[in-house]
Amino acid sequence: MGESQAENDFLAVERFGRPGRILEKRIDIRDGLMDKCQSFTMPKKLHTLRKRATRQELRDMDQEILFLEGLIRRDETYVEALQILGDDYTRRGRYAEGLTIDERLCKLRPDDALVRYNLACSYSLTHQLDLALESVETAINLGYRDFKWMAQDPDLENLRKNAAYQKIKAIVRQIRVKRAKII
Repeated sequence: MGESQAENDFLAVERFGRPGRILEKRIDIRDGLMDKCQSFTMPKKLHTLRKRATRQELRDMDQEILFLEGLIRRDETYVEALQILGDDYTRRGRYAEGLTIDERLCKLRPDDALVRYNLACSYSLTHQLDLALESVETAINLGYRDFKWMAQDPDLENLRKNAAYQKIKAIVRQIRVKRAKII
């Protein structure tokens, strides 16, 4: 990156986003300032068919978690940091902590479809399937429409195995039929 060690002490670069799209932001720890991306979208949980993390990647993720925890201690409403931290907890297998973060995000952004979807993923990972089903329904009602991802998201695997998931499939079918009639 070409930055001196002194600059590295004060700057951190976070990369997140959907496959094929990486957003970058710089955080200046001294001032608590951040250059925000103009086109920021909340990251999805990224558990696509990725390879197992190396030891170095796990150490780096642990460092990122510590850094984000520090940011959140300074500002408990820092939504972007909470989003990344929740994703990191989940990728690290710390599902209960990820659930806690997703519940906090849900309180901060109650009408955000993606926040509700991620909450459903956390409930599914912690085997709270009734709450996962309720959260997926809420996410769909709030406008979540990435049904292709929902059908393959590993975080929802426990929910998809449950018979109650048929209700979600029926809702998705109805929405697709309505879309087809409009087009």
